[in-house]
Amino acid sequence: MHDVLYRGRNLDEALTHASNGIDDQRATAQAQALAYDSLRWHCRHRVIIDSLLKKPLRKRDRILESLLSIGMHELTAGHAPAYAAVSANVAAARILERPQAAGLINATLRRFQRERDEVIASAMTNPEARYGYPVWLIDAIRRDWPDDWERILASGQQRPPMWLRVNDMRGSVEQYAARLSAMGHAAETSQPVKQALRLSEPLPVSDLPGFDTGEVSVQDAGAQLAAELLDPSPGERVLDGCAAPGGKAGHLLERCQGELDLVAVDINADRLDRVAANLARLGLSADLVVADLLQPDDWWDSRPFDSILLDVPCSASGVMRRHPDIRFLRRETDLPSLANIQARMLATAWRLLRPGGRLLYATCSVLRQENSAVVAGFLAEFPDAREYEPAYTLAGELGRLDSPGCQLLPGGADTDGFYYALIDKQAA
Repeated sequence: MHDVLYRGRNLDEALTHASNGIDDQRATAQAQALAYDSLRWHCRHRVIIDSLLKKPLRKRDRILESLLSIGMHELTAGHAPAYAAVSANVAAARILERPQAAGLINATLRRFQRERDEVIASAMTNPEARYGYPVWLIDAIRRDWPDDWERILASGQQRPPMWLRVNDMRGSVEQYAARLSAMGHAAETSQPVKQALRLSEPLPVSDLPGFDTGEVSVQDAGAQLAAELLDPSPGERVLDGCAAPGGKAGHLLERCQGELDLVAVDINADRLDRVAANLARLGLSADLVVADLLQPDDWWDSRPFDSILLDVPCSASGVMRRHPDIRFLRRETDLPSLANIQARMLATAWRLLRPGGRLLYATCSVLRQENSAVVAGFLAEFPDAREYEPAYTLAGELGRLDSPGCQLLPGGADTDGFYYALIDKQAA
């Protein structure tokens, strides 16, 4: 599927021709939506493809499976006429330098078109086809959230809303919503998250008034809770331990009118460049450090931090509606190594925090192995660590306590899935 996405400009062209020459911008948007939606249901399409083919595709021809998946989704939920969808995918096979596969693509999609209801009904007995995820991930979410797992999975199959974070250094949420309304764009505020605004329909950032001058940023309301929960005070020395792409760093600075001694660390120089670009757009600054958080002797100046935001690498299982490819990029065997890295990062960051300071552990995961299990192990190991529960009153309006920490489940209040645990460092 990724091969088709990366080479999608050619597929865009094929879809443009199939759609009778509609304008390029609209064609590109339609092709992108088709690719993302096909990814969401690729697990189902794989089961159907296996049932339709006389023999499995060779490994080197897996790109054809992706192309068939796109064709099946277009025939099931697309807007183009069936003949045009089939024709576009046959043309794409040739563009992808698989001209010998054009007949296979044509025959398989036409058979699917004829037998669609029957083959879909048969496929639905397979849990991967029914829910659209690898079975290991279905089982993991069901195990952790026995009362919510189907809702979590269903949420990940939906197109996400577009949330904005209004920069209150430049104006209020209400003022910005009024500007959007005057332009014909409806938006709703989120009561628990002060700066959040949800658009009724997504817009290109180029159409957002004041985006280039830092009046507004694109950020999920659930992600905006990080700055709300950590709640630093102006003048504090704050560490953003895994800073890229910089949305949370910008939010922390906005809340303090730019008056933070913020150190933003990321191991990837290119990703840290994105932090720099985001902060420049906002007219804010921080000390940007390319370094491995796990090696503080290489970059830390021995001055302790008042607050630390630790948004650790994770499975990203809470943001699959925005990144449907995650279900194919992650493996069950990744989880133990991720949990190990997360625990090491938490222990390392703790050394950098002053007594009386506060650390926010955050992930965009819904899996307890990365969340409450990591934090529970940390609290058991470090006697000077205490969970700061009062802050969860705010988060509880969007999520639920998970002992320890607070979990936002995908779809709840139309946010993505995030986990937060706020920990105080007790004075000796």
